[in-house]
This record gives sequence, C-alpha cells and structure tokens, in this order.
Amino acid sequence: MPHTPENPALIALPADVAGSGSLDRLLDTARGYADHAVAETTRRAYVRDWAAFARWCRLKGADPLPPSPDLVGLYITDLAAPVGKTRALSVASIERRLAGLSWNYAQRGMRLDCRDRHIASVLAGIRRRHARPPAQKEAIGPDDLRAMLATLDHDLRGLRDRAMLLIGFAGALRRSELVGLDRAKDDTLDGNGWVEILDAGVLVTLRGKTGWRAVEIARGSRDATCPVQALDRWLDFAKIEVGPLFTAVSRDGSRALARRLNDRHVARLVQRTALAAGLRADLPEAERRTLFAGHSLRAGLASSAEIDERHVQKQLGHASAEMTRRYQRNRDRSRVNLSKAAGL
Repeated sequence: MPHTPENPALIALPADVAGSGSLDRLLDTARGYADHAVAETTRRAYVRDWAAFARWCRLKGADPLPPSPDLVGLYITDLAAPVGKTRALSVASIERRLAGLSWNYAQRGMRLDCRDRHIASVLAGIRRRHARPPAQKEAIGPDDLRAMLATLDHDLRGLRDRAMLLIGFAGALRRSELVGLDRAKDDTLDGNGWVEILDAGVLVTLRGKTGWRAVEIARGSRDATCPVQALDRWLDFAKIEVGPLFTAVSRDGSRALARRLNDRHVARLVQRTALAAGLRADLPEAERRTLFAGHSLRAGLASSAEIDERHVQKQLGHASAEMTRRYQRNRDRSRVNLSKAAGL
C-alpha cells in the first residue's frame, strides 16, 4: 500500500513470514490496538498536519520523504514568518505541527530528529521572538450555566444537551472525555470511560493521558441544576442501558440513535447556548462566538468552586496546581499575602 496521509505504513507481517489464519487474526488485532494508540481527534489533527506539510513540499519542489531536519526547519520558519497575506501560526500551533510530523514519520517507520539543530535552534528562536500567553476561553459561571440551560427545549435532544452541560461542568470534563463515556464498563471498544450512578451521585471512571482516574459528581442542591438528576432523565427517556452515554437523536427528536456524538458537538453546544443566553452581550457577535467552547465548562468549575484548590486540581485531573490556576479566571490572587506573612 502506498504511503499517503490517509494510509501510513500499516503494521504488517515480516516479509519472510507466510500468512496464516491465526497470524492474520493477530495482525488484525494488532492493527486495532495501534488504531487506539492516540485519540481519534489527535489522529485527525495529525493527518491534517501531514497533508499541509506535503502540500508545502510540493509547492517548494521538495519531497517530504525521507525526513529532513533541514527541510522541516525551513517549514516551521515559513509557518512563523510567512510571505504575503498568509497568517502566521502561533508557537503552540507550530509545536503541534511538529508533533504531527513526528507521529506521521513514525507511522512510516522513520524518525524525525526534532533535537537536530536545524529544527531545535529555529524553534527556540521562534519561541523567544513570538511566544505570548495563550488565548483563554471565557469561563462559564453557575449563573451563566443556568441561563444557558433555560434556552434548551424539553424534548429528548434538550434532555441530552442539558445533561451534557451539567455533567461536563460539574465533572470539569474535557469535551473528548464527555462524549467518550459509556453507560457501563467495557460497553464499547472506542469508549474512554464509564459512569456508575450511586445514591450520593455519579462516579465517572476515565482513561486519561496519564492513566485511569475517578471523578466524583455529587448531587446538586436544586433539581433543575442537579447533574445527576439530569443524567438520570436523559438515560430514562432515551432508554440507554448499554453503549455510548451521549448519542445522536433522530431527526424528529423521538428516539436516541446508537451513534456516539463527537467532541465537536460539545463545543457547538456551549457556543450556541452561550450566545442564546446573551452571555457577553457587550461584545460583537463574531467576537462573542470565539470566546466560548468546551473548555469554558472546565474553566467555569475551576473559577466558581469556592473550595480548597487541591480538590479543584483533583477534579480537573491536573498534575500540578499551576496548571489548575491557569483555568481559574478572575481568582483572588492576593488572598494569600506572603508580604504580610513574612513580616513586611
């Protein structure tokens, strides 16, 4: 099979080994495991990264194979300082492109040495000259969330979206984590976790970047905003007993389908309901639209929960408190006064 962005080198039997029924079965299983080595959203991004690089190489009369640190160094230079009206990419986007190229070369049995001076020194210069604080999405507070919930209908689709917003907020879940949940353990091959509904609330077990973690979502103080009650209603009316937790709904809104929602649905849902609720109405609509996304839910819980920071850090699944603080918008940065504590 030829090397293409969509079809990198497949896992195959050694050339000197003859195929057989049992070996072919193992080969299919190995390819299945390899397909799940990275998240689907990451895979799609990496495929786009390779397509962009291959297109750039064609325009420059170069070949993307085999890997050439000299060529990649020129490529990231063009991304940071393009000629003409092409928009320059941010440092984070350039770093992501490099990760995508490294992954694509690895799938083809090759290695891109990003520590080579043609890449490392150029990237260091790009960081030094162009790095700036990352743009942050607007945090959604509890009052904002209640206003967003009020814009939803009370049909099956509205029940699903209400449960997604509340579970996503209370669990501080990433959008991929939210749509990757199953009703129970081992329900699907593509799931990244499952839920258990207990008397005290919902226990969410997630497979994250650093292993498995448990997220506890307690029952709320009001029926209208209780995440557990919202999830119960969705599961009851949608008749979901097995498989993906959040699925598509039929066009007429009468029944839940078997198809799992993708993570883009979460971003669109947050954005649509935030605009419908009139959040940040002081800004033009085009600007408001860029403020809200799936991360607005995680930032909302981190910023709104008046509780010891360690509990927020645990809920978000961060390894460091500093990462958690990046999600805390408008937090009281002077609450701990080290100057006074030191006797000044």
